[in-house]
Amino acid sequence: MATVALTKLIDKMKLQNLTPDINISSIKITQPDINRPALQLTGFFEHFERSRVQIIGFVEYTYMEKMESDRKQEIFTKMMDDEVAIPCFVFCRDLTPDPLFLDVAVKHGVPVLSTSKSTSSFMSEIIRWLNVKLAPCISVHGVLVDVYGEGVLITGESGIGKSEAALELIKRGHRLVTDDVVEIRKVSDDTLIGSAPDITRYLIELRGIGIVDVKTLFGVSSVKDTQSIDLVIKLEEWNKDKEYDRIGLEEEYTEYLGNKIVCHSIPIRPGRNLAVICESAAVNYRQKKMGYNAAKELYSRVQNSLNKRNEEDAE
Repeated sequence: MATVALTKLIDKMKLQNLTPDINISSIKITQPDINRPALQLTGFFEHFERSRVQIIGFVEYTYMEKMESDRKQEIFTKMMDDEVAIPCFVFCRDLTPDPLFLDVAVKHGVPVLSTSKSTSSFMSEIIRWLNVKLAPCISVHGVLVDVYGEGVLITGESGIGKSEAALELIKRGHRLVTDDVVEIRKVSDDTLIGSAPDITRYLIELRGIGIVDVKTLFGVSSVKDTQSIDLVIKLEEWNKDKEYDRIGLEEEYTEYLGNKIVCHSIPIRPGRNLAVICESAAVNYRQKKMGYNAAKELYSRVQNSLNKRNEEDAE
């Protein structure tokens, strides 16, 4: 199961630690969702998601301020005293926690953090970030390139020319995300995000030459850290006995983590320019998203021509 260290969350969101005496180095976040413990402050603890990050906004803060001291001690203790440890509390808008709240938090080892952001904006930001970090992840063999804003995942057998195609695309102004190993994360039912492992980021392996640092050779504009995967191009050896799609009326798909992605199988023969083919596939895919399908336009023209010929024959 994927986890995120609390220290990473603090660094990413620029949070202030109000309980420095607590050792937070071993605390992990396992849930991308958050919780605002409004009902828990009233004493309702059924279905309380303790494993989530707890967000205290202005409404919860105001309610806490109006509670009696004995009631605060009872509720705060009951909120934090459980086998399932709360990863942290975050107070938004630079709100100052009640001293009693901090005492109970320190006693139970629950970090209390603070941010100057508004509650809504902080919630949307932390949910988005945690959804990416905690998303289901797999690694596949291939090359991911940003071509005209579309994420093109180039796959195929080792040595078939994936890295060479990516290098040519980079020279033509497109951006490399990762070579050889692509880490794919499912951030939603519609979106897959690809990225590079830390150890191979910005590097390309070219047989006969070795390792090439794309960022150093071509500049920072030639690389990208993450990219949604919109299109898969599968390179394969030319097989004269196999029939390849020449019109494209029917879309082919491949599946990663339950998400279907449009896939084109491209046969490799001497003289074929893979970079131009990848560019054309990306532009054609982009055009289809905008509502124009060249294959359907051709089909429509053929049908109209046949209908016109039939009408002439009938006369």
